[in-house]
Order: sequence, then C-alpha cells, then structure tokens
Amino acid sequence: MKETILHMWADLPWPAVKSSPFTSKENGVLDESAFNVIEVYKVFDAVNHASTTVGQAALYRSLSHPGTDLNEIKAKQQAIEELRNNPELKQALEQIVDHAVAGEKSLYLLLFGKFLGSFSTARDSDEIEGYGYLQYKGGVAFILDLVAKTQALPTPQSSYLADIFDKIKAFTQSRTYLLMEGPVYFTEKGILTKKDRVSLFPIPVIFRPRIFKPLLLTLIFILLCVLTYFIAGVIPGSVAFLVPFLLVYFPVVGGYDRDNCIIPLRKEFRNSPDVAETLDALGQLDELLAFMKFADTFGHNTVLPTLVDTTHHRINLADAKNPILAKENANYVGNDFVLEDEKLVLVTGPNSGGKTAFCKTVTQIQLLAQIGCYVPAKSASLTVADKIFYQSPEISHLNDGEGRFGTELKRTKDIFLATTAKSLVVLDELSEGTTFEERMEASSNVLNGFYRKGNSTILITHNHQLVDDFVKQGIGLAQQVEFANDAPTYRLIPGISRVSHADRVAKKIGFSKEDIDNYLKESK
Repeated sequence: MKETILHMWADLPWPAVKSSPFTSKENGVLDESAFNVIEVYKVFDAVNHASTTVGQAALYRSLSHPGTDLNEIKAKQQAIEELRNNPELKQALEQIVDHAVAGEKSLYLLLFGKFLGSFSTARDSDEIEGYGYLQYKGGVAFILDLVAKTQALPTPQSSYLADIFDKIKAFTQSRTYLLMEGPVYFTEKGILTKKDRVSLFPIPVIFRPRIFKPLLLTLIFILLCVLTYFIAGVIPGSVAFLVPFLLVYFPVVGGYDRDNCIIPLRKEFRNSPDVAETLDALGQLDELLAFMKFADTFGHNTVLPTLVDTTHHRINLADAKNPILAKENANYVGNDFVLEDEKLVLVTGPNSGGKTAFCKTVTQIQLLAQIGCYVPAKSASLTVADKIFYQSPEISHLNDGEGRFGTELKRTKDIFLATTAKSLVVLDELSEGTTFEERMEASSNVLNGFYRKGNSTILITHNHQLVDDFVKQGIGLAQQVEFANDAPTYRLIPGISRVSHADRVAKKIGFSKEDIDNYLKESK
C-alpha cells in the first residue's frame, strides 16, 4: 500500500508537490538512477494538469512509484473510461476539484501554518496571524464540504472510482469527523466528541472556533454590573470598564483557544489516518482528471494501452512519440516499435540521430502505462514491468579503484541481478573504457546473460561488429536510426548502421579538423 500524501509531508514544514521519492532504500519499479535518466521530473511536467496541490503530489507519487498490479492499473483505466462515457459525473468531479483548489490552502494553513504573535501581520503564505480561528474554520469546512459533495453523487460503476468515493464517505464514521463537526469538549480525560460520555463535573471546556463567546461575555458583563453597583452604587458605571476589559479579553480568550484548543486539534488532524485517506482520495480524483486533460491537450494521438499478462515482458507500439518532446512539437516524428518474442533489440546509428530520445520514449511510455495514464501513440500493447532500468554512461568516481569500465560494469551487474523476465532494461553502450577486443567479449557476455533471463533488453550502441555477431546467431532485432542527406529523419528502421557521422557533428559544433586548424592560425 502506498504511503499517503499527508504522511509523506509529515516531516516537511509545508506541503510540497515533489517530495523526495528516494529517502531510503527502495524496492520499487524504478531505482534512483533510472528515475533520473528517464527524466521523471520532466515527464511529470508534461503530464501535470492537476489543479490541486494534493492532486499534483498524487501524480508525482505515481510516477515515482508506478504500480505493478495488473488489475489495479486496469481498474484505473476503467475509471477514466467511465468518466469519458459519463460527462455528468466528470463535470461533477471537476466542480469538486475546482472548489477544492481554493479551500485546500486553509487546510494546509491549519495543519502546517506558523502561528505569529497576537498582533503580527502575516507576510508569507504559510504564516497565521491572529489566533487561527479563520484557518481552523476554513480547513474544517474544506474537508466537510468535500465529504458532503461526494456523498451527494451517485455510486460509480468502476471499482477504482467507487473505492475513492468510499474512502471519502468513510470519513463520516471517524472520530476526526465528529471533532470537525463539533462541539468539541476539553476535559481531564482528553479531547472528547459529542458521542463520547462527557461528565458534567468538572465542567468541560466546550470549544467553539470564535473569539466572541456569548455565554462568557454575558456572565462577565453581569459580574461587572454587580461590582460597579456595589462600588459606585450605579449599574451604568460598568460601561467604563468595557474598553479595558476588551483589551484584556481578546488576548486571554484568543490565546487560550489557540494554545489549548486549536493547536492540540490540529496535531490530531495532522496525524489522523482518516484525514490522510480523505485528502489522498481528492488527489486521486484530480490525478484522473489530469490524465484526461493531458490526452485532450497533447496535440498528438494518445491511447489507454492494452495491458497483457505474459510470462515475459512484451511491448508493441504504433506511432509512439515522446511525451516530453512531442508536446511542444507538432511535427514530432513517431515510431513503431515491437519487442515481443525476440527479447533483444540492438539500436545503432550516428550521434544525434535520435537513439537515446527513442529509448527514453519507450521507457517513458512504459512508465505512463503503469500509472494508468494515456500514452502518446496510435496504439499500444504492453506487459506491466516489475522493474524499469536505464543504464547510461556515467563519469567514473576517481576513488572507486575501478575506473570507468569497472564503475559501469558494477551498475550493469546490479541491474542484471535485480531483473526478472518481466523487466524492461535499456543499456546505453556497454563496456566503455577498455580495448575493442575486451569490449566485444564483455558486451557479448552481458547481452547473452540478459537474453537468457528473458526480459526485454534494448541496447544503444555504435559497436556494429557486436550487432553483427548477434544477428549471425539469430538473436535479437537490429534497428538503426535513419539519415537522409546527412540529416536525421528520427525514424527507426531495420538494419545496422556502420557510420558515426562524427565529422558532421564536429563541424556542427565548430570543432572539426578544419576548425582546429583555423583556431591555431588565429592564435598566432
């Protein structure tokens, strides 16, 4: 079960959309290296159409910890399809989320806000001026309103939406709901609700979130009248005590409510699993709507992928496009990609031909599929991956004693040991930092190992001799990035590229042989 958003925020001074996904050793689909190379931050920015802070945090949590349960992901897809087919329900949820955008800040102020002095002015959005009555009432009203609006909706047909509705409705059965609904009693036994047995003696303190307490004010005024009558002999003389009385009343009563009522209640609300589940449910609703907005505004074909249950990972994409790069490019070139029984694809081609961008496209589509989102393609069919790995060249650590070859081989070993037949692995070059002969042997051993494990493996390489060897053995598919007139078309086609176009790249950045000669001439 995933951590609730509120629990993830427990140690933060203020709610954050992108809280760190790797604070401890993880056993999820992504490790930290793959998370960074696949550019999950950018995928989030491309897909994020969530309106609420908790909705954005829910989306980021999903991308950081994608699901592996086939039925749960399908249930999420079915929820989206129900909203597509039921515009009235979709509109009702949009209204709930839109209303929550303004209201959730009151809740965060109540749970996380910094209390200032009685007469201080708030300068930052996380500061509370006064005694916190407005923030208390606003935060409580936000939750109660969300629950009431959800209760008024019909029960959805999809299990995922129904579970979200049930989580919100279940809040009415909680102690926290009774505390928010009020009245709240502060007794020697602790904080009690109206359903708890409250003894009359000693007299409990009944908390109501307002500075003016009619009964208290009436009793004090009567007391002032009695005192002035005995001292001055006239009741009207008590009016003279009103101004100094009020100067004392506000800080005493307000300070008491803040320190002895609001702060203890906000601690209980912040630690309440019921509040956490209700807030999470709102985030899940907003996430579903964000997926739909992403599909509607992306500018290219999107589809909910078909998820297949197989013994080893498979993926079949038609006109697949990068969710980050294609969003801002109406002319982005899509590619078909099939990796099923072959299990191994070897991608060759010159620099800047689009090899890395394509492999990121595949892994990013796999990631989006596993959070129940639309993917940028005309059609998509894939297996849920238990692990997604992406190894890219890293600068070796000078103190690791192994150099570049050893550093990369350690990473490859870790990936190999962690994979199963249902994993997706991208390897961007292998066995760098050694001789050609050793590189051929080491790379061949590694690829054969992955192939025998049975997972989907994609290798990006300039080593066409390595690809030749595997093609001769009848292992894997050889693909290359296409070039026309020395320019990349960004299409992936069958075959093996035997050129690097290094000179073209050097000329493009101004560091070819001719450029170097000119620089030397100019320096004389």
